[in-house]
Amino acid sequence: MRAGKLDRTISIETLTQTVDEYGGVVDAWAPMATLRAQIIEASTDEFQRAYGAGGETAIVFRTRYLDGVTLDARVMYGGEAHNIISIKEIGRRRGLELRVRRLGD
Repeated sequence: MRAGKLDRTISIETLTQTVDEYGGVVDAWAPMATLRAQIIEASTDEFQRAYGAGGETAIVFRTRYLDGVTLDARVMYGGEAHNIISIKEIGRRRGLELRVRRLGD
């Protein structure tokens, strides 16, 4: 994986539980790591949904390997949160390919 192709910055966040000022437990997103990444594919697919036509933005990021990334995590890119749809390991812990979908799509 060539460093020159990793021209984007993404942040991987995990869901954690914290205690608020009233002593209640609340879910919050905490940063796990900030990584350099390459966009392999970015597409907007339009399709029919039950309530009408809609669009879905999917992006595939390629980045260096990071242990502990699961489908429960999310990717922050361009100020927007993206759900991780699939994770593919490249080589033997050489890198990761993350397929994500923008939240709300």
